[in-house]
Amino acid sequence: MSALEELKNIHVDVIIPIYHPDDKLNQLLSGMKKQTIRPKNIIILQTCEDKNSPEEFKIPDGYSIDTQIHYIDKKDFDHGGTRKYGAALSDADILMFMTQDAVPVDEYLIEELIKPYKDSQVSATYARQIPNPKADIIERYTREFNYPKESRVKSAKDTDTLGIKTYFCSNVCATYRRDIYEKLGGFVDRTIFNEDMIMAHTMISAGYKIAYQADALVVHSHIYSYLQQFSRNFDIGVSHRQYADVFLKVSSESEGIRLFRSTLQHLVNQREYLLIPDLILSTGFKYLGYKLGVNYNKLPESFVIHCTMNKGYWKDGVH
Repeated sequence: MSALEELKNIHVDVIIPIYHPDDKLNQLLSGMKKQTIRPKNIIILQTCEDKNSPEEFKIPDGYSIDTQIHYIDKKDFDHGGTRKYGAALSDADILMFMTQDAVPVDEYLIEELIKPYKDSQVSATYARQIPNPKADIIERYTREFNYPKESRVKSAKDTDTLGIKTYFCSNVCATYRRDIYEKLGGFVDRTIFNEDMIMAHTMISAGYKIAYQADALVVHSHIYSYLQQFSRNFDIGVSHRQYADVFLKVSSESEGIRLFRSTLQHLVNQREYLLIPDLILSTGFKYLGYKLGVNYNKLPESFVIHCTMNKGYWKDGVH
């Protein structure tokens, strides 16, 4: 039996939370049909303003992969809890999570993501994100910084050298070995952000490994305003405070400084001097958002609601 035939015996389900999706979701679904290892099922978790009268996403006519849509009230959506619900709907060997705006580059995405599972200690894998062609030079470089061209398997022994990056994993496109995922309790029920890194930390702390697969490629990037960068990093800071045992025992701010210095040098090398003020401003907004988020518990509730990107997370008040 060839290596590819062996991989085809692995049952993979793809789980995709969606909210007001655009055409990228159709591109994603089209890409799934072309995979050398096709998913057995696709589970779509559609967040709706009102679950009883959903704005239904239409599965493309004649779509050849079994696809289910489950509806989530917007007030009940949670980055961890919603994905945990999706995982419970699957009995697959491998749980694959994607976001609605991640588009496979080629037909080898799933094949590359499941190759590392030949090592029984690998419990999760994640893909390399490459920028949208419309992304600016700073966003393009940020993707290259966070998602390099070299694959790597990470374990607890890497914490001294990688710091917080040891636990880096992204549910933009990631897979998990279901038996280990379930044994360790799955995603946390409630988190404003970083459910993937919290899960990765749990797995690595239990002695397992996380594999970054540079040959598994998706197109995914964002164009954020300064205020959006502030709010996004505020929520990152909140998750770091709420899961301090995961995030605050190792330095994360030093990683941000390293990204800033590296990006600055890249702009100088490319003679893009006019973009340096933009880099300084965007970094400043990110840093301010993060620092306020880490200290959200000391801030007035009205101010927290004003700062956050995920206002529904605070429906039960600030804790």
